[in-house]
Amino acid sequence: MDTSVLPLIILVPLILGTTLVPALQRISRGMTALGAIGISLCCFLLLLSQATSVLQGNSIVQHWDWLPQAGIHLSFRLDALGLMFALLISGIGTLIMIYAYYYLSAKNSLAKLYQLLMLFMAAMLGISLSNNLMLLLVFWELTSISSFLLVGYWSQYEVAQRGARMALTITGMGGLALLAGFILLGHIAGTYQIDQLLHMKEQIQQHSFFVPTLLLILLGAFTKSAQFPFHFWLPNAMAAPTPVSAYLHSATMVKAGIFLLARFAPIFIGAALYHNIVTFVGLFTLCIAAAFAIFKEDLKGLLAYSTISHLGLIVCLLGIGSPLAMAAAVFHIINHATFKAALFMLAGVVDHETETRDLRKLSGIWQLLPFTATLTMITAASMAGVPLSNGFISKEMFFTALLENFSGSAMILAAGVATLAGIFAVSYSIRLVHGVFFDGKVGEHVPNKQAHEPPFGMHLPAVILAALCILVGLLPALLAENLVNSVTRASMLQPQLEGVHLAIWHGINAPLLMSLIALIGGTLFYFALTKDGRLRKIDLDPALGIFQGKILFDLFLKHLLITSRKIKQRTETGSLQSYLLWIVLFSMFMLSLPLVNQGLSTGTRELTHAPWVAIVLWLTLFSACWMMLWFHHERIKAVLISGAVGLVVTMVFVTLSAPDLALTQITVDVVTTVLLLMSLSLLPQLTPYESSRSRRWRDASIAIAAGVGIGWISWLILTREHNSISWFFMQQSIPLGGGSNVVNVILVDFRGFDTFGEITVLGIAAIGALCLMDGMRAHGTTITEGLSYRFNPSPLMLRISASWVLPLALVVSLYIFMRGHNYPGGGFIAGLITAMA
Repeated sequence: MDTSVLPLIILVPLILGTTLVPALQRISRGMTALGAIGISLCCFLLLLSQATSVLQGNSIVQHWDWLPQAGIHLSFRLDALGLMFALLISGIGTLIMIYAYYYLSAKNSLAKLYQLLMLFMAAMLGISLSNNLMLLLVFWELTSISSFLLVGYWSQYEVAQRGARMALTITGMGGLALLAGFILLGHIAGTYQIDQLLHMKEQIQQHSFFVPTLLLILLGAFTKSAQFPFHFWLPNAMAAPTPVSAYLHSATMVKAGIFLLARFAPIFIGAALYHNIVTFVGLFTLCIAAAFAIFKEDLKGLLAYSTISHLGLIVCLLGIGSPLAMAAAVFHIINHATFKAALFMLAGVVDHETETRDLRKLSGIWQLLPFTATLTMITAASMAGVPLSNGFISKEMFFTALLENFSGSAMILAAGVATLAGIFAVSYSIRLVHGVFFDGKVGEHVPNKQAHEPPFGMHLPAVILAALCILVGLLPALLAENLVNSVTRASMLQPQLEGVHLAIWHGINAPLLMSLIALIGGTLFYFALTKDGRLRKIDLDPALGIFQGKILFDLFLKHLLITSRKIKQRTETGSLQSYLLWIVLFSMFMLSLPLVNQGLSTGTRELTHAPWVAIVLWLTLFSACWMMLWFHHERIKAVLISGAVGLVVTMVFVTLSAPDLALTQITVDVVTTVLLLMSLSLLPQLTPYESSRSRRWRDASIAIAAGVGIGWISWLILTREHNSISWFFMQQSIPLGGGSNVVNVILVDFRGFDTFGEITVLGIAAIGALCLMDGMRAHGTTITEGLSYRFNPSPLMLRISASWVLPLALVVSLYIFMRGHNYPGGGFIAGLITAMA
C-alpha cells in the first residue's frame, strides 16, 4: 500500500486545480475543461488503485507531526468508509466538470467555476481522509467558505448573495459548535486522533462531558446536512449554477454531516440520547421535507426539498445504528448521489433549453426534449423507489430496519411516518415527470418555444448515472454488495460482521407492502391534488409557524442587526479619545483577572540597587511625559516631546544591553515622529476642543489607575520567581540557528513562521492602503482635498540633501540587513530604513 497517495489526492485538486486550471483559460475554454476533468479523474483513479486492499478491511495511514504538544497532526487515513465518500466526491466531481463545460455560457467565467469546484473538492476529500479532529475541522470550515463562494457565483443577483450568506451563516455556526464538540471530545479521550478515539467508546460515554459533546457534534452535523430546523439554507442555495447544485447538494457538502455521523458511529452507538435525537430528527425531516417538495413551484426547489428528505432518511438509519440500518444508510448514500446528481443536471438541461425552472410554466415538453424526459423518468423512478431501481432496494432496507428496531405502538408510528414520507416521495417524483414533460400542451407557457436537446456531452454525465441506477437495481449483489458490506464493517469497527444480501426480491413481506402502499398512495395523492390538469397550490410554511427554521433565522438576523447597529452607534463615535478609553478599560479588566486569582502580594526575589543611570532616565522620562501633558494643546511641541520619550526608551534598552531593541526603537521613533509631523499639516487650523472639567477628571483618574496598575503588575512579575526559556535560545542559537544574534535567530529561525505571518499581514495592509489611494486618484480626489490648507513645497536645500542622503540610506539598510544574523541589525530595521528612503 502506497501511503504517500493520501496527501497527493488532496493536494492535486488543491494546488493544481486552483492554479493550473485557471491558467489554461489563456489557451482555450476547452483546455480549461480538460484540465479540470483530468485532475478530478486523476483523484478518482488514485483512489480506485487502493480499493482492492481497503475493501478487504485494511487501512492506509499517513502521519506527520504538526503541533504535537497540542495533539494536532497532519494525519490521513483511508478506510472503506473514507474510500466510498472519496470515490463519490471525485467520481461525480468528474462528471460535474464535464457537465459544467456545456452548461455555462461563454459570458460566464468557466475557469472561476472550476477553480472554486476544485477548492471545494479538495476540502471534501480532506474531510473524508482526515485522521485528526482538528485537521478535519480545518477542511470542514474550508467547505463552508468554498461553498459560500460557489453559491454566490452569480454575485450580481441579490438572491445569490442572500443564499450564500444564509448557507455560510448556518454552516458556520454549526462549525463553531463542532469546534467546541471536538475540543471536548479530545479532552475526554486525551487525543485528537480519530483512529484512537473510535476505540474509546466506554471512556467517552461514561464521561460527565459526554452529553454536551454529543449535542455539539450533532449540531454541527445537522446544520451541514440540512436537518430540521436548519434545513432552510439548502433551498435558498439553489441560486447557485446548476453544476454547483448538482455537486454540492447531491454527493458532497450535504453528505459531510452524514459522513461525520457515520465516522463517529462506533463512539455514539449505544447511547440512548444519540439514538433518540438522531432517529427522531431524521424521521421528522424525512416526512416534512417530502411534503414541502410536492408544492414547490421551482424545479430546483423541488429537488432541494427532496434532497433534505432523503438526507433525513439516511440520518434516521444512522440513528437506528443496527447493522442492517448502517448497511441501508451506506447503500442509500450511494443511490441518492447517483439519481440526485443526475436529476439536478437534467433540471439544468430543462432550464438551459427552455429558459425557465418555473413548474407553472413548464408543461408538455416531452416532444421538445424526449431524451431528457427519458433520463428524468429513469432517475425519478429511482428517487421514488420504483421496483427494479437502486432506490427501491435501499428504501425497502430502510423499511425493514425501522420494523426491526421498533416494537409496539412505536413501530406502528414509525412505519406510518415512513410510509407517509414514501407517499409524498412518489407524489413529488410524479410531479417532476408529469408536470414538466406531459401535463398540458407542448411548451404552452415555455419562454423558449424553440427548445431542443443539448449536445450529447451535456447529457453524458446523466446517462452514466441513469445507467448506474438501472444496473445496480438489477444486479445489486454483483455491483454493490461487497462495497456496502465493507463500508458497513469499517463504519461499525466490526470486521467480522456478517454482511447483508442485496437482492431485488425478498418475498412478500411488510416492507414490500409499505412500498406498494407508497407507490399506489403517492400516485393517487398526486392526481387528487391536481385540478384542471394543474397542481393545487398549498402553502405549508404557515403551518410550522415559529418552528420554521427560516423564520427563526430571519428573526435572529433582524435582532442581530438592530443590536449591532446600537452598539456601533455607541462605540464608533469617530473620537480617537473614546476608542483609546475603551481599549484602556478593557485592557485593565483583562489584566486584573490574573491578580484576582494569584493575589496582590509581591514575590520573594531579592531587590537590587538602581544605578544612577536608571534614576536619571526615569526622571527624564517623567519630565518628558509631564511636559507632554502640559503642551498637549500645542501639537508640534507634543509630537516632538513624544519623540523625546521614545529616545529615552532607546537609552533604557542601551543600558540594559539590548542593542537590537534600541536600534528598532530609535528607527520606529524617528519614523513615527516624521509621520506625525506630516499628518499635522493635514489637520484643519482649528482651536482644539476643550474638554469639560468632569471629563478631564475622569480621563485623569483612568490614566492614573492604568499607570499604577501596569506599574504594579510589572513589579509583581519582576519580584516573583518564574521559569524562563531564554537560556534555551541563548544556548541553541548558534548550534540550531547558525547565528550569534539571538534576537534575530529567534525571529527568523525559531519563530520564523510567526515572522512570516506578520510580514504577510503588513503586506496585505500595504496593498489595501495602496488600493484605497488608487481609488481616490481614479476619482480625481486627493488626501488633502477639503482641508483648510495644503502641503507647502519642500525647501530646495532639503530636496537636494534628500537626493544624496536617501540613496545612501538604502546602502546602509542593506548593510544592516546582511549583518543582522550575527550582529545588531536585521530585516525589520533594514526594512524601516528602506521604507523611509
